[in-house]
Amino acid sequence: MRIGILGAGGIGLGAAALLADNGHRPALWSPSLAENPVAAVEASGALTGRYAVDVAATVADAAVGADAVLVALPGNYHRRVMEAVAPHLRDGQPVLVSGHLSFGALYLARLLEERGVRAPVAAWGTTATTGRRSGPGVVAVSNVRKQVDVAVIPNGATEGTVALCRALFGDRFRVREGLLAIALSNVNPQNHMAIALCNLTRMERGESWRQATNTTDAVGRLIEALDAERLAIAEAVGVEVRTVRQHFALSFGVEEGPIGAMSAAMAAEGKDVAAPATLDTRYVLEDVPFGLYATVRIGELACRPAALHQAGLGIFSALYGRDLAADNDLLPAVGFDQFDMPALQRAAREGWG
Repeated sequence: MRIGILGAGGIGLGAAALLADNGHRPALWSPSLAENPVAAVEASGALTGRYAVDVAATVADAAVGADAVLVALPGNYHRRVMEAVAPHLRDGQPVLVSGHLSFGALYLARLLEERGVRAPVAAWGTTATTGRRSGPGVVAVSNVRKQVDVAVIPNGATEGTVALCRALFGDRFRVREGLLAIALSNVNPQNHMAIALCNLTRMERGESWRQATNTTDAVGRLIEALDAERLAIAEAVGVEVRTVRQHFALSFGVEEGPIGAMSAAMAAEGKDVAAPATLDTRYVLEDVPFGLYATVRIGELACRPAALHQAGLGIFSALYGRDLAADNDLLPAVGFDQFDMPALQRAAREGWG
């Protein structure tokens, strides 16, 4: 199958390699590839090889004629890319959002509804692969996840759309009911908050450091305290999500235990990865406005305040010298302020219509 991939960073390139490895035909689009076109993805690590890809000149070229479209960009770019691709999507053409943040799938559903187009939108709780791009078409894939949570809007399109995800990326998708479950399944924002906050001067000074090695017992305790807030919100809104310990075990193949101990085991097993060496990192600039802030807002609607998430939002805003919550352009686009919890729960299952 031909799959249009919007994004050519570490996630987009990793997804292209996995698709090609499974016998499919990725068509990559990104502004960077327009200047540096490639004929193949050079992957190393968990996926190793040279994988042939097409390069689409425009968003329209990536979408038109594709069996599905994959949005594989940081949340900061989701709104503008969804607005760019929506006019080129057709009835029944699935869109996969990897990974989903701040109810972006609901915004895309709104754009399609305005055009009278009915197409399923699959929201992934995280990405199928992890890795870093080191150059045009070059990616070090650190991990292919064993399990990815997914929900589809409208809910009635779940069976066929999840079957497509499995045909493309392998049998690694677990169905969750609705975007609320997906919004509260993404543990990256809370984890990255703790890691970045506790190692911020390393990032600011551009030091070379390893992530698992420096997710110490103290950092692990902060992650688990943040996780307790997330789990309390999920319980209040009636959705099932994994714990952060379960996430680590499934993603990194280590025995469940305290997060500090699991991270030490990852480092001992050679599963450590390079950590950010700059303040210009998605660990803050994506995960704080599109992850932490979204959890705070859901917690407010659920009457389960996320005090540590709120504190992280305020601390990072002070450290960066600006209101990071204001960077979130998706929640205003879906009219989040107009929702009460029952209305949000309905929209999270059935979409904009």
